[in-house]
Amino acid sequence: MEAPRGTLNMEAPRGTLNMEAPRGTLNMEAPRGTLNMEAPRGTLNMEVLRGQATAQQENRSNMVRVFISSTFTDMSSERRALLDKAYPEICTFCQSLGLVFEVVDLRWGIRNITSADHMTSELCLKEIETCKRLSVGPAFIALLGNRYGHRSLPRIVPEKQFELLFSKLSKNPEGLKLLSRWFLKDNNAVPPVYVLQPVTTHFPHYSDLRPESGPQRDNNVVSWRFTETQMLQLLRTAATQAEADGDITAPQKQRFYRSVTECEIEAGLWKEDGEASALLFVRDLPQQRVRNGPKRLAKFMDVTADGLLDAEAQELLTGLKSRLYSTSQDILNLHCLELSKGVVNPKHKEHAHYLESVCEQFVSQMKARISRAVESPVGGRQTKGWGDSEEEEEERSSWVVEEVRRHAALSAELCGELQGREGLLGKLCLAMWESTNTHHRPLVVHGAPGMGKSALLCKLAQEMRNVLGPRAVVLIRLLSACHPLIPEVDHILRSLSFQICLACGLTPPDPLTANTHAELLRFFQNLLARVSKQGDTLLIILDALDQVSEENHAHKLHWLPIDVPPNIHLVVSTNTDSQMFANLQLKIETSGNIFELERLSHDEGKKIMDTDMRTSQRILTPVQNEAALRSFEQSGSPLHLKLILSVAKQWTSFTPQTELRLGIDSQDMMSLLFLSLEEKHGKKLVGAALGYITLAREGLLEAELRDVLSLDDDVIAEVYKYSLPPSPSVIRLPPVLWAQLRRDLADLLVERWFRGVMLLGVQHRQCVEAVQARYLKADLRCQRHRVLAEYFLGRWSRGKLKPVALPTLSLLLSDRKVPPQPLWFAPGLANMRKLQELPYHLLHAGLWEELRQEVIGNADWLYCKSKTCGVASVIQDLTLCSRIMDCTETLLVRDTLVLLKPTLDFLDGHMDMSLFYTELLARLLSLAQTYLSVIGRLCSQCEEWLLTCPEPILIPKCSFLKPPGGALKHTLTGFQRGVTCLDVCEETGVMVAGSEDGMVIAWHLQDLQAFHTLLGHTAAVLSVKLIDRGVHCLSLASDGSMRRWSLVTGIQVYCIQEAVPIDPAPSSIHLHLSDQKDLVFVYNQTQVKCWNLRTAELVSCVRDSGTVVLGVLEDEVVSLSDSGLVRISHPASGVKTSETSLETSERKVTPVTSVTLPKRGRLFIVSKEGFLYQVSKTGRQTMTEFPLNPSLLTVTEDERILFAGSERTLSLFNIERDSLDRFLDLQHEDTVLSASVSRDSRLLVSGAEDQVIRIWSVTTGVLLDSLCGAEAPVSVLALCDGFIVSASAAAACIQLWSLKYDPQTKPKAHIPAGCPHVALPKDCDRVYYVRREGEKEVISWNSNTGSLCDSMEVSAELCCLELAQHKRLLFCGLTTGTVLIYPLDLPQETLCIPPPETLPRVRCLAVGLQEKRVAVAYEDSVCLFEITARDSFPTVDGPFNKFPLSFLQSPVSSMALLADLRLLYGTGCGEVTLYDFKTSSSSSLEAHQTKVTCVTPSNWGTHVLVGSEDAVQRLWALSPLALDHTMEYKGFFFEGVLSAAFSDSDQFVFTGSQDRTIKVWDVATGLLLYVQYVYSPVIKMVSYRNGFVALSQQGLVIKEAFRCPEHVSPEFTPLRNVKAQYRVTSRQKNPDGPSTAMTELHDYNPVQFNFNFMSMLKSKPSSTCQIL
Repeated sequence: MEAPRGTLNMEAPRGTLNMEAPRGTLNMEAPRGTLNMEAPRGTLNMEVLRGQATAQQENRSNMVRVFISSTFTDMSSERRALLDKAYPEICTFCQSLGLVFEVVDLRWGIRNITSADHMTSELCLKEIETCKRLSVGPAFIALLGNRYGHRSLPRIVPEKQFELLFSKLSKNPEGLKLLSRWFLKDNNAVPPVYVLQPVTTHFPHYSDLRPESGPQRDNNVVSWRFTETQMLQLLRTAATQAEADGDITAPQKQRFYRSVTECEIEAGLWKEDGEASALLFVRDLPQQRVRNGPKRLAKFMDVTADGLLDAEAQELLTGLKSRLYSTSQDILNLHCLELSKGVVNPKHKEHAHYLESVCEQFVSQMKARISRAVESPVGGRQTKGWGDSEEEEEERSSWVVEEVRRHAALSAELCGELQGREGLLGKLCLAMWESTNTHHRPLVVHGAPGMGKSALLCKLAQEMRNVLGPRAVVLIRLLSACHPLIPEVDHILRSLSFQICLACGLTPPDPLTANTHAELLRFFQNLLARVSKQGDTLLIILDALDQVSEENHAHKLHWLPIDVPPNIHLVVSTNTDSQMFANLQLKIETSGNIFELERLSHDEGKKIMDTDMRTSQRILTPVQNEAALRSFEQSGSPLHLKLILSVAKQWTSFTPQTELRLGIDSQDMMSLLFLSLEEKHGKKLVGAALGYITLAREGLLEAELRDVLSLDDDVIAEVYKYSLPPSPSVIRLPPVLWAQLRRDLADLLVERWFRGVMLLGVQHRQCVEAVQARYLKADLRCQRHRVLAEYFLGRWSRGKLKPVALPTLSLLLSDRKVPPQPLWFAPGLANMRKLQELPYHLLHAGLWEELRQEVIGNADWLYCKSKTCGVASVIQDLTLCSRIMDCTETLLVRDTLVLLKPTLDFLDGHMDMSLFYTELLARLLSLAQTYLSVIGRLCSQCEEWLLTCPEPILIPKCSFLKPPGGALKHTLTGFQRGVTCLDVCEETGVMVAGSEDGMVIAWHLQDLQAFHTLLGHTAAVLSVKLIDRGVHCLSLASDGSMRRWSLVTGIQVYCIQEAVPIDPAPSSIHLHLSDQKDLVFVYNQTQVKCWNLRTAELVSCVRDSGTVVLGVLEDEVVSLSDSGLVRISHPASGVKTSETSLETSERKVTPVTSVTLPKRGRLFIVSKEGFLYQVSKTGRQTMTEFPLNPSLLTVTEDERILFAGSERTLSLFNIERDSLDRFLDLQHEDTVLSASVSRDSRLLVSGAEDQVIRIWSVTTGVLLDSLCGAEAPVSVLALCDGFIVSASAAAACIQLWSLKYDPQTKPKAHIPAGCPHVALPKDCDRVYYVRREGEKEVISWNSNTGSLCDSMEVSAELCCLELAQHKRLLFCGLTTGTVLIYPLDLPQETLCIPPPETLPRVRCLAVGLQEKRVAVAYEDSVCLFEITARDSFPTVDGPFNKFPLSFLQSPVSSMALLADLRLLYGTGCGEVTLYDFKTSSSSSLEAHQTKVTCVTPSNWGTHVLVGSEDAVQRLWALSPLALDHTMEYKGFFFEGVLSAAFSDSDQFVFTGSQDRTIKVWDVATGLLLYVQYVYSPVIKMVSYRNGFVALSQQGLVIKEAFRCPEHVSPEFTPLRNVKAQYRVTSRQKNPDGPSTAMTELHDYNPVQFNFNFMSMLKSKPSSTCQIL
């Protein structure tokens, strides 16, 4: 098991449960138990996935959006009651279902019925239409009282109809004059219409709320009401006459009589079967007494301008109610109420009861309607909640189809905007056609912003669908359309991979691959090759590549395929002035693949303008047309033209020429547009609305925007600058103000569906930039981030009053009526909007303390977002926070999640809270006391939750998983096997490395991203060299090939086969570069080959069996003959430069190793005879005694110091002069394997077999630091730019260590990984271990301080250790048969059990439970000794008993000495035997199939557990002897039990297994209670209190407590976080006699398991548990 390849993390996640295909191939088999991404059912979905469907996107809504229709004044009490009581309850109910609830009440908060522009009615009807389109449940609520409502003038009347009515009034010249004054003909409309002029045209103070304009305003309001009444009467008279004459129909006449309320009810109830999504509340007032005359009841009944009851309106109201009563019984709620003093008084008992009844009916009926809508199938399945963290597999596959639909719909829309460009389209099509059957480069389209690149590529996709045919797959991603979300390269690759796989019938990437950048990139590249090979045609179009996030340093384009295979076409677009385009030019290298999108010509612009105006049923006057074209010609930009058309469509034929204001380019146009909006709607409101939408991470829902605008005190102050709010206790932005602004922003905003909700975003990048420049300057930006942060915090919800200073009031505390923002709406249902938005706004608002409390230091938040959005999104948040805050704790939490990521990715969303909290605690506990504010708080939260967990749980009591922090900063993975070599170019920051699997990977050191994986070698890579300042590299492998690679394109430049013979000792093959001569040499001891570095032309090949090649100096070969003759010659000509004999007292010189000094023209040779020879190019040579036999010999870059590593010593020699001056001997704890020195030769780093990297001062020899955590012998080292790069031939990763790190975060050192023999006391303050097999030393390690305490040398090789816990005796078995005993309290003393006469090897040791006896198993016998004390000094006497072992029997592998002088032991062949020393008898127990690895007795001597290397472990009862349980556990691999311990009470048994898990079993039932993945096999376990202490193979001490509640849910399964299956076969305890009960499991193969959740844990004594 290995780390995911290419992952950038702090720890290579060893043991992640994942079966993978070999690297370099495409794994076409879906992992079992993971997401099964079958091709979506249905022809339409398949057409969508193949890019052949162009139908509009079908959005599945998770919104409940209702329009509240009522008359202006008479239902205000009901609306207020609903706002206070009903809406919050429905909001909470919707949230619990994963829905968004939104109310649109355009009459709330305003005082005037009629707006100056006469658009209110149209706004209401448009909002009703929007609600019906978006709402998944009810969409329309009508509140009808005793007012018919305002009957307004129509804003637009068709030309023919108006002139017909005009003709009917020929006898009324004053009326005609009045109508002609207010209705003007607009000839720009097609057909022409008459337009009612704004009220302010003739009454300029109508909307002027300034106090000084009060009298004029009042006069204008009265005048308008009178004028409106006059014109209505004229039009009604004319319409009545026209109907009588048969010129118009009754419905046409009715238009001049109907109220706005009836129009709304018509649209909401009766249009398009609206009753299904509507509710109706009708309130009737009984006959009022005469004293309550019309004037007093004007609020509740229609009255005329002179104060009389409007009989006509009442008659129309009666007709409306009659129709409602007869047609809408199912949705009708009828109430009768008598007014109290002419009002509805909520304090009046009867009125309060009425309002409560209305609210109750509203709530109950809304809930019922919403529930039915959620439960009803939508598209063949039930509506899925928004923010649901427990998605079904089908739901997870649907995101692909949803995303493809979204881009296809937008693409179809943009295609319609493209006019012209036929020539460029033809060139692109031709270029693709010509490259179909060959490898080729991508096509690049570039141009200035706003030039129409997106529309062009959409049109290209449409054309290519027809050219390529129905079998082709066309993928298009409009990356700029994602704003405000910034598209990440991983999401792009994941989305493309899933679509291609589903469309082509291939298996998509498994969860771990899909969530790991390097793995995903490799999968995508292999996928393209696979699709190409099977002959499918694929077109991938990526628009706006420069919009991709810099995450994973995507702008360097390491992820973009440059060598595109046949049948695959890749087209991308980018801005000309972007860094992305510059990088593309370097990558593509072929100018014929780069196409520029130039500005539009005058004729193309005119054609586009004419087409667009015709589509909009508008035209322009000649003057207007000329003004528009004149403005467009200055830029030639399609975006500029689009903005011009947006303004021009609003021009009427009577618009004065002075108002035809247009900008010279897009930015100028947007400035003019913003200015116009500010004049009309207010600068604060416009700036805030656009600012909040732009700042939001994902955009904003309209409901959120209204709430946020209501929280903005500047906006509220502007709105209520000249008037008081309707209610001082509730202050909000009147919804109609946003609706009016929303209408005028239509061309700048875009609706984007995301997770079933509709979000508003700014449509164009240039518009975003304009908004940022105008409305989001530094202070204002921070202020708006703060408002958004407080909103998503829910700071002003639940009735909390927010102060505001209004111009008319000094300070006012008011409720803003914004919804609460809990983290969880319901169990398993997260607040997605809060998760996405809150961290971003807290950070940028400077609310860092709240950020630490609510996000970084909140375990529930971290879990919630990791589960719902993926751990990568949390890491992204914390990375951003750490960059801005410079907070160590934030970095540590982020790094912890980086360590967690591979495990969580593998679980693919099936993440349990206990797993998450346990991992956090096990990694952070050691840092809790140092960093109390965040990490200490996190650990406390995790521990509190685990202590109250309702299920069995292991609670960490120390840090035993790899912690964050310390010197280790990154672990680069991607290889399958160990790393053999690496090279670094510090100048360009490029690193390449090769591995035993033949793979070469290139990284950028600046961002630590793998930008190329170079495949081609079939055997281990022996050497890699960077050349041309990191532009190219050479690699040499033991398969005999040498390859040159371009690191710009990732393509092989050339390959030289048989560069060297396939050598049985590949370490003797060397690669040498001669930069001056452009030559490359490959040599071993007998052969030298030389090629031209540029052309790969063979220059020479020299082979001489009588000489040994020592090295190459520049371009000359140095060789040694059998006679001791050193020859220096040119390989090409064979000319000898020099020849000299080595000075030696021996007849023969046997070279051990050599090193060249190219700058000095020297060669150092170390001979087996103990000499070091220095040979120069001139033939001069010296000889010095050199007693070392170095396995490592190297020199510094300046060739002043020679390093020689021999066993545990690294010696440093000064070689500036001819003499050899040995000035330092650096002692190590193990064999030195590698070394590197800094450029200034002041620091030295060394790597050793003990897995420790040591940092030394070259000047003083002082050990400056020791870095633990390599977890493999450090065989490769490099020191560059403040970092240490380390690797090992035994580990498939590269680690980067910082020389500058916070020592407080340095993890405590632990014993080396892979120690064969260990002993662990219960208090775990010491660990005793043998470093490796064959060692003659026992080391004592202080686990509290992380340092070595002592070492105990022995006379022979150690083969086993055992510890008497209470008597503190350490038993050491030797290969000679001797047992040494060390009293730990008497460190100077040693006891000895002498060996038997035959000197057999000690195989095993076992100390009795009461520590009175010890059993020693030799190869041929087992002896029993007594442990006593004499004068308080421990002694061991005996043997008192002994029995022989059969020679036919396999050696004892594990044993336990029981309390009653019985010995239970297992052998290497799986035999299990119980021997009774009292009776000298033995009995064989049920055998295992493989080696017995663990025989562990319980603390009270009632049971013993026997485990083996296979999947079986058996729990035996000892009194009487009986097999209680056979427990079989199978995962994918890594079977076998290594260690075990019983709890103090013997109620539970803990086992450590080869599969890197700890399992907890119930002793009474044999059932599995808990499984914990600990990343390393647990090799030793000891009982401790209510848990255990253990030691992992990595050398880490584990201490945990186990908690098991009395009652566990039957739904609980212990296999929730692993992919495995277990079976328990138990003995039925029957008083009449023993019997067994078994559950047979035929063909017990984990690969064939059908993983399903089962709730069988407590149901039967024998059960099989399975997992998804």
